[in-house]
Amino acid sequence: MTDKLRAFQERLKKVESLLGEIQTTANPALRAQTEQIIQALMELHGIGISHMMDIIWEEGAVGEDIIRKQFPQDDLMNALLLMHDLHPLHLADRVQGALDKVRPYMQSHGGEVEVLSIEDGVVRVKLGGSCDGCASSTMTMKYAVEKAIMEAAPDVVEVIAVGAERPTVGSIIALDSIGVIGQPEKPVEWKRVEGVSSLPLREVHVRNMAGDLSVLFCQLDNHLYAYRNRCPHCDGTLESAEVSATTIACPHCRQPYDLIRARRGLDKPDLNLSPIPLMIEPDHVKLALPVT
Repeated sequence: MTDKLRAFQERLKKVESLLGEIQTTANPALRAQTEQIIQALMELHGIGISHMMDIIWEEGAVGEDIIRKQFPQDDLMNALLLMHDLHPLHLADRVQGALDKVRPYMQSHGGEVEVLSIEDGVVRVKLGGSCDGCASSTMTMKYAVEKAIMEAAPDVVEVIAVGAERPTVGSIIALDSIGVIGQPEKPVEWKRVEGVSSLPLREVHVRNMAGDLSVLFCQLDNHLYAYRNRCPHCDGTLESAEVSATTIACPHCRQPYDLIRARRGLDKPDLNLSPIPLMIEPDHVKLALPVT
């Protein structure tokens, strides 16, 4: 989340809070006048933003590229245009675009997603694959899909994922990939990460994130992978590990893992590297990380 978007959301919450206080007043005339003022301000800003977009449209192909491609990629502009019902992309296009961003992550871990329906703000998607039925991977993918859609289309009311059943009690559940074991309600957000979009093939790169979370990146066959920088066998770090084909071996205990096929230990299938939900943007990537 950018500083500008965070400031925008904070001010929006402040406005909502003030409006809530006014709505509790016993003076009905004051309530009505306040609502009229807010509505008038929204319409005023909407007219101004619409006029600015008309000016940009008049620039031809360059203007169309800004409005249809650059604005939807900008978190603040995306939120602002949605607020004023001026977004250039239809809901279905925004949902599909969100899935296109998260699809490489899902495919690299044995999963797939398709839209079943979009009706009354409810998006139904079908999850397939999911690492041969691994419950934790299924829930991680479900989370990645939900967050991607809600970020691109906050006007969506609900995302229903078919084929993403919650694991039974006692099993590892959602978001094991970022250390959230048994706590699916722990707050997380998509965080921008620079400088990892074009890593050399089969070289590992480690980035220390906030909250003492160390993330290992690796580029394989035009797909970028992100994992917790931890060997589940010896709890050692993996930054000096070597990658051969699609296999990475822990430099401490030499336990090998397949980076693509469910991240499982080649001779210990009960061991799994922990993938981190990742979305590819034009010039950066986003990771689903705990809120700090």
